[in-house]
Amino acid sequence: MPRFPVGFELAEALTAAARQLHATGTPDKTLSTAVELTVRLLPGAEHAGISEIQRGSRFRTLAWTDEAVRFAAESRPGGREPHPDWDRLWTAPVVRTDDSEADGGGNVLSRLGLRSALSLRLRADRRRLTVLTAYARKPHAFDEDATRLGRLFTAHVSLALDASTVREQLTEAMRTRDLIGQATGILMERLDIDAAGAFDSLVKASQRENVKLRDLARRIVDANTGSGGRGVNER
Repeated sequence: MPRFPVGFELAEALTAAARQLHATGTPDKTLSTAVELTVRLLPGAEHAGISEIQRGSRFRTLAWTDEAVRFAAESRPGGREPHPDWDRLWTAPVVRTDDSEADGGGNVLSRLGLRSALSLRLRADRRRLTVLTAYARKPHAFDEDATRLGRLFTAHVSLALDASTVREQLTEAMRTRDLIGQATGILMERLDIDAAGAFDSLVKASQRENVKLRDLARRIVDANTGSGGRGVNER
Protein backbone atom coordinates (compact mmCIF):
# COMPACT_ATOMS: atom_id res chain seq x y z
CA MET A 1 0.00 0.00 0.00
CA PRO A 2 1.53 3.39 -0.93
CA ARG A 3 2.13 5.88 1.89
CA PHE A 4 -0.06 9.01 1.78
CA PRO A 5 -1.81 8.17 -1.52
CA VAL A 6 -3.73 10.61 -3.72
CA GLY A 7 -6.17 10.30 -6.61
CA PHE A 8 -6.57 6.83 -8.08
CA GLU A 9 -3.91 5.54 -5.69
CA LEU A 10 -6.14 6.68 -2.82
CA ALA A 11 -9.05 4.59 -4.09
CA GLU A 12 -6.77 1.58 -4.39
CA ALA A 13 -5.32 2.16 -0.94
CA LEU A 14 -8.75 2.42 0.68
CA THR A 15 -9.87 -0.75 -1.12
CA ALA A 16 -6.79 -2.60 0.11
CA ALA A 17 -7.37 -1.30 3.64
CA ALA A 18 -11.01 -2.40 3.56
CA ARG A 19 -9.96 -5.90 2.52
CA GLN A 20 -7.49 -6.12 5.37
CA LEU A 21 -10.07 -4.90 7.86
CA HIS A 22 -12.74 -7.36 6.70
CA ALA A 23 -10.23 -10.22 6.76
CA THR A 24 -9.86 -9.90 10.54
CA GLY A 25 -11.64 -12.54 12.58
CA THR A 26 -12.56 -10.68 15.76
CA PRO A 27 -13.42 -7.12 16.84
CA ASP A 28 -10.13 -6.87 18.76
CA LYS A 29 -8.17 -7.82 15.65
CA THR A 30 -10.16 -5.33 13.58
CA LEU A 31 -9.24 -2.55 16.00
CA SER A 32 -5.54 -3.43 16.09
CA THR A 33 -5.44 -3.62 12.29
CA ALA A 34 -7.20 -0.25 12.07
CA VAL A 35 -4.58 1.60 14.13
CA GLU A 36 -1.75 0.07 12.08
CA LEU A 37 -3.44 1.11 8.84
CA THR A 38 -4.08 4.62 10.15
CA VAL A 39 -0.35 5.33 10.41
CA ARG A 40 0.28 3.86 6.97
CA LEU A 41 -2.60 5.60 5.24
CA LEU A 42 -3.25 8.96 6.90
CA PRO A 43 -0.98 11.88 5.92
CA GLY A 44 0.93 13.20 8.92
CA ALA A 45 0.06 10.33 11.28
CA GLU A 46 2.92 8.96 13.39
CA HIS A 47 0.87 7.13 16.05
CA ALA A 48 -2.74 6.00 16.38
CA GLY A 49 -5.09 4.65 19.01
CA ILE A 50 -8.70 3.65 19.47
CA SER A 51 -10.43 4.51 22.73
CA GLU A 52 -13.83 4.08 24.33
CA ILE A 53 -15.20 7.15 26.08
CA GLN A 54 -18.06 6.78 28.54
CA ARG A 55 -20.11 9.58 29.99
CA GLY A 56 -18.78 10.52 33.39
CA SER A 57 -15.14 10.85 32.25
CA ARG A 58 -14.36 7.15 32.02
CA PHE A 59 -11.90 6.08 29.33
CA ARG A 60 -10.51 2.82 28.07
CA THR A 61 -7.83 2.19 25.45
CA LEU A 62 -8.88 -0.56 23.02
CA ALA A 63 -5.97 -0.55 20.54
CA TRP A 64 -2.76 1.41 20.14
CA THR A 65 0.38 1.53 18.02
CA ASP A 66 2.72 2.22 20.94
CA GLU A 67 2.76 2.89 24.68
CA ALA A 68 2.78 6.68 24.33
CA VAL A 69 -0.61 6.52 22.62
CA ARG A 70 -1.98 4.15 25.23
CA PHE A 71 -0.95 6.56 28.00
CA ALA A 72 -2.42 9.49 26.08
CA ALA A 73 -5.85 7.85 26.25
CA GLU A 74 -5.77 6.63 29.86
CA SER A 75 -8.01 8.16 32.49
CA ARG A 76 -6.33 10.49 34.96
CA PRO A 77 -6.98 10.95 38.71
CA GLY A 78 -9.91 13.20 39.40
CA GLY A 79 -11.70 12.23 36.19
CA ARG A 80 -9.74 14.67 34.04
CA GLU A 81 -9.94 14.18 30.30
CA PRO A 82 -6.81 12.69 28.78
CA HIS A 83 -7.46 14.49 25.51
CA PRO A 84 -8.20 18.23 25.71
CA ASP A 85 -10.84 18.20 22.95
CA TRP A 86 -12.55 14.81 23.27
CA ASP A 87 -15.64 16.20 24.97
CA ARG A 88 -16.60 17.85 21.66
CA LEU A 89 -16.92 14.41 20.02
CA TRP A 90 -20.33 13.92 21.64
CA THR A 91 -21.70 16.49 19.18
CA ALA A 92 -19.12 16.52 16.35
CA PRO A 93 -17.89 13.56 14.25
CA VAL A 94 -14.35 14.96 13.97
CA VAL A 95 -12.16 16.98 16.32
CA ARG A 96 -8.75 18.29 15.31
CA THR A 97 -6.07 19.51 17.72
CA ASP A 98 -3.63 21.67 15.77
CA ASP A 99 -1.19 22.32 18.61
CA SER A 100 -1.50 20.88 22.12
CA GLU A 101 0.83 23.61 23.40
CA ALA A 102 -1.16 26.50 21.93
CA ASP A 103 -2.67 27.45 25.30
CA GLY A 104 0.47 26.93 27.30
CA GLY A 105 0.44 23.14 27.17
CA GLY A 106 0.14 21.28 30.44
CA ASN A 107 -2.24 18.66 29.06
CA VAL A 108 -1.49 14.97 28.56
CA LEU A 109 -0.73 15.33 24.85
CA SER A 110 1.83 18.09 25.26
CA ARG A 111 3.53 16.27 28.14
CA LEU A 112 3.96 13.23 25.87
CA GLY A 113 5.31 15.36 23.04
CA LEU A 114 2.21 14.84 20.88
CA ARG A 115 1.49 18.23 19.35
CA SER A 116 -1.26 17.32 16.85
CA ALA A 117 -4.24 14.98 17.03
CA LEU A 118 -7.07 14.06 14.68
CA SER A 119 -9.95 12.28 16.44
CA LEU A 120 -12.77 10.62 14.49
CA ARG A 121 -15.87 8.91 15.84
CA LEU A 122 -16.27 5.22 14.98
CA ARG A 123 -19.34 4.44 17.06
CA ALA A 124 -21.63 6.50 19.23
CA ASP A 125 -24.67 6.04 21.43
CA ARG A 126 -26.07 7.93 24.40
CA ARG A 127 -23.60 6.38 26.86
CA ARG A 128 -20.32 5.84 25.02
CA LEU A 129 -18.16 6.77 22.06
CA THR A 130 -15.55 4.75 20.22
CA VAL A 131 -12.91 7.07 18.80
CA LEU A 132 -10.01 6.60 16.39
CA THR A 133 -7.27 9.17 16.98
CA ALA A 134 -4.15 9.84 14.91
CA TYR A 135 -1.27 11.67 16.58
CA ALA A 136 1.83 13.53 15.38
CA ARG A 137 4.79 15.09 17.15
CA LYS A 138 4.72 18.28 15.10
CA PRO A 139 2.02 20.97 15.26
CA HIS A 140 -0.57 21.42 12.50
CA ALA A 141 0.15 17.95 11.11
CA PHE A 142 -3.40 17.27 9.91
CA ASP A 143 -5.00 19.44 7.25
CA GLU A 144 -8.41 19.30 5.57
CA ASP A 145 -7.26 16.58 3.15
CA ALA A 146 -6.12 14.39 6.03
CA THR A 147 -9.44 14.99 7.76
CA ARG A 148 -11.46 13.97 4.69
CA LEU A 149 -9.32 10.87 4.21
CA GLY A 150 -9.72 10.05 7.89
CA ARG A 151 -13.49 10.19 7.61
CA LEU A 152 -13.46 7.91 4.57
CA PHE A 153 -11.19 5.47 6.35
CA THR A 154 -13.22 5.41 9.57
CA ALA A 155 -16.34 4.58 7.55
CA HIS A 156 -14.56 1.41 6.38
CA VAL A 157 -13.37 0.68 9.93
CA SER A 158 -16.91 1.05 11.29
CA LEU A 159 -18.34 -1.35 8.71
CA ALA A 160 -15.61 -3.92 9.35
CA LEU A 161 -16.04 -3.59 13.12
CA ASP A 162 -19.80 -4.13 12.84
CA ALA A 163 -19.24 -7.19 10.64
CA SER A 164 -16.66 -8.76 12.97
CA THR A 165 -18.90 -8.08 15.98
CA VAL A 166 -21.84 -9.82 14.31
CA ARG A 167 -19.62 -12.79 13.37
CA GLU A 168 -18.40 -13.08 16.95
CA GLN A 169 -21.95 -12.90 18.31
CA LEU A 170 -23.18 -15.57 15.88
CA THR A 171 -20.26 -17.83 16.75
CA GLU A 172 -20.98 -17.43 20.46
CA ALA A 173 -24.69 -18.07 19.86
CA MET A 174 -23.90 -21.31 18.05
CA ARG A 175 -21.58 -22.40 20.84
CA THR A 176 -24.24 -21.57 23.42
CA ARG A 177 -26.89 -23.47 21.46
CA ASP A 178 -24.69 -26.55 21.25
CA LEU A 179 -23.84 -26.34 24.95
CA ILE A 180 -27.49 -26.05 25.98
CA GLY A 181 -28.33 -28.95 23.66
CA GLN A 182 -25.71 -31.13 25.34
CA ALA A 183 -26.96 -30.19 28.82
CA THR A 184 -30.56 -30.91 27.80
CA GLY A 185 -29.54 -34.35 26.52
CA ILE A 186 -27.75 -35.11 29.76
CA LEU A 187 -30.83 -34.15 31.80
CA MET A 188 -33.11 -36.22 29.56
CA GLU A 189 -31.03 -39.29 30.28
CA ARG A 190 -30.42 -38.51 33.95
CA LEU A 191 -34.02 -37.60 34.85
CA ASP A 192 -35.74 -39.84 32.26
CA ILE A 193 -37.77 -36.97 30.79
CA ASP A 194 -38.36 -35.61 27.30
CA ALA A 195 -36.55 -32.69 25.68
CA ALA A 196 -39.17 -30.10 26.64
CA GLY A 197 -39.11 -31.23 30.26
CA ALA A 198 -35.31 -31.21 30.35
CA PHE A 199 -35.11 -27.70 28.93
CA ASP A 200 -37.80 -26.47 31.35
CA SER A 201 -35.82 -27.99 34.23
CA LEU A 202 -32.71 -26.21 33.00
CA VAL A 203 -34.50 -22.86 32.77
CA LYS A 204 -36.01 -23.19 36.26
CA ALA A 205 -32.64 -24.10 37.74
CA SER A 206 -31.10 -21.10 36.02
CA GLN A 207 -33.71 -18.79 37.53
CA ARG A 208 -33.54 -20.42 40.97
CA GLU A 209 -29.78 -20.18 41.21
CA ASN A 210 -29.55 -16.82 39.41
CA VAL A 211 -27.06 -18.25 36.92
CA LYS A 212 -27.03 -17.62 33.18
CA LEU A 213 -28.48 -20.50 31.19
CA ARG A 214 -25.24 -20.84 29.23
CA ASP A 215 -23.12 -21.03 32.41
CA LEU A 216 -25.41 -23.56 34.02
CA ALA A 217 -25.36 -25.69 30.87
CA ARG A 218 -21.56 -25.59 30.84
CA ARG A 219 -21.51 -26.64 34.49
CA ILE A 220 -23.73 -29.64 33.76
CA VAL A 221 -21.67 -30.68 30.74
CA ASP A 222 -18.43 -30.32 32.70
CA ALA A 223 -19.81 -32.34 35.60
CA ASN A 224 -20.94 -35.06 33.23
CA THR A 225 -17.49 -35.30 31.64
CA GLY A 226 -15.82 -35.45 35.04
CA SER A 227 -14.22 -31.98 34.96
CA GLY A 228 -16.02 -30.74 38.06
CA GLY A 229 -19.03 -28.52 38.69
CA ARG A 230 -22.52 -29.08 40.08
CA GLY A 231 -25.50 -30.65 38.45
CA VAL A 232 -28.87 -29.03 37.94
CA ASN A 233 -30.34 -30.58 41.07
CA GLU A 234 -27.45 -29.59 43.28
CA ARG A 235 -27.50 -26.44 45.36
